[in-house]
Amino acid sequence: MRVAAIGRTEIIYETIELLIKNGHEVPLIITAKEAPEYTKTAQDLKELAVKIGADFIQTAKILTTVEKIKSLPKMDIAVSINYSGIIPQEVIDLFPLGILNSHGGDLPRYRGNACQAWAILNGEDKIGLCVHSMIGGELDNGDIIARDYYDIDLNTKVTEIWNWMAKRTPELFLEAVEKLKKDKNYVLEIQSKDPKDALRCYPRIPEDGRIDWNKSNIEILRLINASNRPYAGAFCEFKGEKLIIWDAEIVSDNENYLAIAGQVTYIGENYIEVVTGKGKLRIKEVEYEGSIIAPNSLIKSIRKRLR
Repeated sequence: MRVAAIGRTEIIYETIELLIKNGHEVPLIITAKEAPEYTKTAQDLKELAVKIGADFIQTAKILTTVEKIKSLPKMDIAVSINYSGIIPQEVIDLFPLGILNSHGGDLPRYRGNACQAWAILNGEDKIGLCVHSMIGGELDNGDIIARDYYDIDLNTKVTEIWNWMAKRTPELFLEAVEKLKKDKNYVLEIQSKDPKDALRCYPRIPEDGRIDWNKSNIEILRLINASNRPYAGAFCEFKGEKLIIWDAEIVSDNENYLAIAGQVTYIGENYIEVVTGKGKLRIKEVEYEGSIIAPNSLIKSIRKRLR
C-alpha cells in the first residue's frame, strides 16, 4: 500500500520505518513544528523523507497541502498522530481509504485529552489504544480498525503507559493498514453514536497536580501516578518551596493514630511516611529545588509537615 504519514513525534517516525520494513511505500510525509519534549524533530522527519525518497511538507495548515497531494501519484491511505491542527474532511477524502488516527483511549469512552491520566484517576483496570478512521470535524470518532489494551492498577504510572503506547502504536498502525489492504471495508468496531457511551476528557494543566493531603491515600497515589513523567508531577509544599513527588506507595501498618493530614509520621531508609485524610503514603522519590532526591535526605524529623 502507498501510505502518507501525517504528524509529529518519534511515533510517526517509527511508524514510517515499520511500514517500509513490511513492504509498504511512504511517498509523503507531512509534519509541523515539534514540541520541546519530542525526541524526533521536523528536521529528523525531513532527513528520513530524503532517505526513503518521499516528498516532505512542513506546515501547521494542512489545507495548504491539498494541491500538492493531488499532484502526486495516488496514495491509498494516510496515518496520522499528533499533528498540530485539525484535519478536515477535504484532506481525508484525498485518500481512497481515508486517514487512520491513533488515540490513547478506549473509544468510544475516553475521547479527548490526557485520557491515560484520567483513566488512572478514575480507577480503571485497563487503558485502551485505538487506531480509527478519521471523520473531519469530529473528535476521536470514526470506525475502529485496530485496538489493544494495557492492564493497569493502583501502582501504574502514566509513564509506563506512555512507554507502552510509544512501542505499540506503530505496530497497531501496521496491523490496521494490513487489514485494510486485505479488505478495504474491514471494521473492528463501529463506534457508538449514543452520547451515554462516550466520556469526554478535557486537558489537564500542571496546577492540577497539586496534592490535597485531606484526600485519601488512594486518591493521592492515583494523582501522583497520573501526573508522573512526562507530565509536571504531583506536588505540595515544604518550607514554602515546591516539593514534587515522583514515587510513592500505600502504607498498611494498621496503626491507630491521631494526626493532621500532611504530617510526617516515620523516616525510613530512603523514604518517609505521611498521613493523608484516610491512611498513609510512603514517599520514595521527590524533587526539591531542582534536584531529584530521597525524601529522608530532606526531611529528618516527624515534627515536619507537608502542605
